[in-house]
Amino acid sequence: MDLFEKLLTNRGPLGSHSHYAHGYFTFPKLEGEIAPRMKFRGKEVLTWSLNNYLGLANHPEVRKADAEGAAEWGMATPMGARIMSGNTNLHEQLESELADFVQKPDTLLLNFGYQGVVSIIDALVDRHDVIVYDAESHACIIDGVRLHQGKRFVYNHNDMESLEKQLERATRWTDNTGGAILVITEGVFGMSGNLGKLDEVVALKEKFNFRLFVDDAHGFGTMGATGAGTGEHLGCQDGIDVYFSTFAKSMASIGAFVSSNEQVVEYLRYNMRSQIFAKSLPMPITVGALKRLQLLRSKPELKDKLWEVVNALQSGLREKGFNIGTTESPVTPVFLNGQIPDATQLTLDLRENYSIFCSIVVYPVVPKDVIMLRLIPTAAHTLEDVKETIAAFEKIAQKLDKGLYSSPAVTV
Repeated sequence: MDLFEKLLTNRGPLGSHSHYAHGYFTFPKLEGEIAPRMKFRGKEVLTWSLNNYLGLANHPEVRKADAEGAAEWGMATPMGARIMSGNTNLHEQLESELADFVQKPDTLLLNFGYQGVVSIIDALVDRHDVIVYDAESHACIIDGVRLHQGKRFVYNHNDMESLEKQLERATRWTDNTGGAILVITEGVFGMSGNLGKLDEVVALKEKFNFRLFVDDAHGFGTMGATGAGTGEHLGCQDGIDVYFSTFAKSMASIGAFVSSNEQVVEYLRYNMRSQIFAKSLPMPITVGALKRLQLLRSKPELKDKLWEVVNALQSGLREKGFNIGTTESPVTPVFLNGQIPDATQLTLDLRENYSIFCSIVVYPVVPKDVIMLRLIPTAAHTLEDVKETIAAFEKIAQKLDKGLYSSPAVTV
């Protein structure tokens, strides 16, 4: 078969729906200033789908720093990979300040979060080592694990008994190969909002010999007394051997970082292929990240406002009888019973008649006959936004229960 013919025959689980989903359910265009209220197809909508946790995307100090950084340096500076010609004092300053903030000895900047995680995993382990990872890990972790040439064992989500069994298997294997064990999990799971049981995983180090890698993309800036992340929140930051986060959530930017002890960071600096063979993070992004980090450290009221909105939204939904699972983070899933046709009609109703824009998740990400509406509260939202959203959700839930969304094809 011709390669392109094969691609057109099997368009993939998401691509198979593109003929009706593109531009509305997938690849929608939100326009205007990044804010709780934006334009969708020319109409203002209340938006709950942006990872702008602390509202920094349009913070005046951030916008000023971004503009000044672009004006002074342009997007080309520094030119080249950091290992060759793209290193600067500001890149190293950002690394130092990030390490201090997340309470780790050293930090390495990364150009992107997704490829960063894949490349960290690739650099840390070889074919003699075993990876043990949580079943609900993010796609970047799954893809990194797939590239691993050694054994990989998966444990049931947040199930410490299952993790122990897999660690026992891993230990038997590495006893024969002379390899090591890397456990990978997340601080905050981005779909469910559950926290990884990091404190319990760290406690297993008393029984097993392994290192712990945590992807805390949704926890950095939102969790812990200072915002240093889920490990700080659970009192086990010291037990995290390799800490990763991205600038794409609380920092409202692009880029990422990995923190560990000096020896491990130095190893990653010279062995992470995604960084060695990639252009350095542009200076305006680096300068902007320094300003964002300064605000994270100096304005705790941003995190306080976020949690005021989170608590109002989650408690309000629960009081109205909605199932929001076991989230312990700002990530707020709302689980409803229905099939994909119900989900499409419900989403249309929410956006067109109630002017509410949030992400919708269906099978195979969630079980069949389950619809998940995923809300991301931010410090920029108001309590009035919360009331409006809960009132709309009450109405669409009533319609769903009455079967009013059950219909054939949907066109938008």
